[in-house]
Amino acid sequence: MELRLYDTLSREKRTFVPLDPNNVRMYVCGPTVYDFAHIGNARPVIVFDVLFRLLRHLYGEAHVKYVRNITDVDDKINDRAARDFPGLPLNEAIRKVTEQTGKQFHADVDALGALRPSVEPRATEHIGEMREIIERLVAGDFAYVAEDHVLFSPQAMNAANSTLPRYGALSKRSLDEMIAGARVDVAPYKRDATDFVLWKPSKPGEPSWPSPAGIAAPGRPGWHVECSAMAWKHLGEHFDIHGGGIDLVFPHHENEVAQTCCAFHRERMANYWMHNGFLQVESEKMSKSLGNFVTIHELLADWPGEVLRLNMLKTHYHSPIDWTMKSLEESARTLDDWYRLAADVEPGKPAASVVEPLLDDLNTPLAIAALHGLRNGDVSGLAASLRLLGFLSESAARWEGRKQQASGVDAKEVERLISERTAARARKDFKESDRLRDELAAMGVAIKDSKDGTTWEIAR
Repeated sequence: MELRLYDTLSREKRTFVPLDPNNVRMYVCGPTVYDFAHIGNARPVIVFDVLFRLLRHLYGEAHVKYVRNITDVDDKINDRAARDFPGLPLNEAIRKVTEQTGKQFHADVDALGALRPSVEPRATEHIGEMREIIERLVAGDFAYVAEDHVLFSPQAMNAANSTLPRYGALSKRSLDEMIAGARVDVAPYKRDATDFVLWKPSKPGEPSWPSPAGIAAPGRPGWHVECSAMAWKHLGEHFDIHGGGIDLVFPHHENEVAQTCCAFHRERMANYWMHNGFLQVESEKMSKSLGNFVTIHELLADWPGEVLRLNMLKTHYHSPIDWTMKSLEESARTLDDWYRLAADVEPGKPAASVVEPLLDDLNTPLAIAALHGLRNGDVSGLAASLRLLGFLSESAARWEGRKQQASGVDAKEVERLISERTAARARKDFKESDRLRDELAAMGVAIKDSKDGTTWEIAR
């Protein structure tokens, strides 16, 4: 069965045919490192980690290159640096913020079971590539200089008599719709309302670099050109897959396409554009004002990362997801079951019943349903399939022990009480049996009786 992916540009599922099967290339927009990443930020991390794993499974680990950038120059970073380190020069404070938040991000996504990308470039390491793209755009009359800014002109792109794509093709918007639906910066030096910044002057104390296009004053890049430059540096002018959240389609990805295609006279930047849907919390949009804004770091204090991962994958990546406590509890119980069954089993080959849904545009809900179908049969296939999806990163004993440690439960005490309860049931002292069950429940322990004996787990 062939891999098929939904392409945002064509609005259809297309068979994936890599430009070079020996060098499959994917770029995904990464974090702006100014604070803890929220659970919505975890969705593209997990979704494209599954795709990365699947591509490695299909083409071989050595033949897949995954680039996910880190944005370390941004107004939000500047604001956080000035707030947290008021006594330091701004550039030094910015370095402290980006180092700290970058480490936080890596710790969080490592806990989610995400593989590190092949390359993780930082924006500040690619200013030279940004300058070169900007110079090319100015030379091609797709961009212009005004009051120490360099601006890109979508009108000039669409007027070009060439094979360039139409500006707005990715988001399926006309220029008028973009003006009406976007927060457009109003500035007297702009020729048209849709023109966007490639380079701008730096304020005193802000990070700055020598400007392109003959501008004397130092400045810094706009957000959109950063990703165009990093993708070009590490994947080339034209590559296979570009991914990110659905909120990035416009303006960020639309502008990336414009910059890259015009700078290199290409019809395409990426052959497939993939976007994951929005995330809500308990059926409401996540926001600090509603009090439901939750970070990955906060959730990891209460749940193993693989629980968050499974909870995310139970919904198809293209659909909106409702993040609920009930669903988390269900995911935790499912993982407890999988760990008991398969964590210590020698893995065989991933089951076809699991791989085939993944080949159909990463249909993880159907793949998870297939995993349940393996639990009473091909346990070695279950183990291999779970590992393909990024689960079973530790032994069953360590999984259970870590859960107990997190909950503060004394495992020996639990086993003693269960033994006493078993004896009470054997002598038909059901009052004492019920009392011991209640004592265990008060400790946060749920027990389950079966013909094979009594098992227990941390209640959630």
